[in-house]
Amino acid sequence: MELLPLIGLGASAALAGAVNSVAGGGTLISFPSLIAAGYTPKVANMTSTVAIWPGTVGGSLAYRKEIGERAPRTKRLTIPSVLGALVGALLLYVSTDKVFNSVVPFLIIFASLVLAANSRLSKLAVRHGFASEHEAHVPLAMYPVMFFVGIYGGYFGAGIGILMLAAISILAPDDLQHSNAVKGMLGLLINFTAVVVFALSGLVAWQPAAVMAVAAMAGGYGGVAVARRINANVLRAMIVAWGLFMGVYLFLNS
Repeated sequence: MELLPLIGLGASAALAGAVNSVAGGGTLISFPSLIAAGYTPKVANMTSTVAIWPGTVGGSLAYRKEIGERAPRTKRLTIPSVLGALVGALLLYVSTDKVFNSVVPFLIIFASLVLAANSRLSKLAVRHGFASEHEAHVPLAMYPVMFFVGIYGGYFGAGIGILMLAAISILAPDDLQHSNAVKGMLGLLINFTAVVVFALSGLVAWQPAAVMAVAAMAGGYGGVAVARRINANVLRAMIVAWGLFMGVYLFLNS
């Protein structure tokens, strides 16, 4: 690949890493960038997942204090998240390009709408006893929810942060920083599971993936400092708007 497209992909990965560390949805930047560079959606999705994974490492390092404070919750949700990711990654591997292209726009729109309604859904969960009772408590409903979130993340990395943040906000209401920390660690594990499967598939474009990985890690670490200063409602509104835009765009061009 020529230098200029690689620089552009690196810039998109740095921004994606920063957005992921803030509230999720960064792969909605890197995934279309790879498509614009000429890769098929399936290859672009696998390459994007591999490339952006180091950014989740950077974000988790920056959130290590908050992760430690929510360690019991994070540990309990690791197994269903990883098992779901393995199922999702294997589903993507056996899916045809036609099937993948047809479902992607709806997955993005669904995740965006869930995040947009998370405040009302969170109150509903509390009212019916589905939400967590304290910081270390994990409600029973959260285990199957995170399993299906893992399937989504393994199948289609773009928007996984949005969907996961929505699930955590609804079933385990917390301040944005701690929710981001838990989301980031579980996302790291989900994406790592997918990365292993994709690496073995032989479909990853390794040259752009390597460049984007370095940029994503730098962006992920730096994005946490921004996240601590942004109003949570404004941040969620921006991510929802971007997700809906990308979902409609991909639907119209599928």
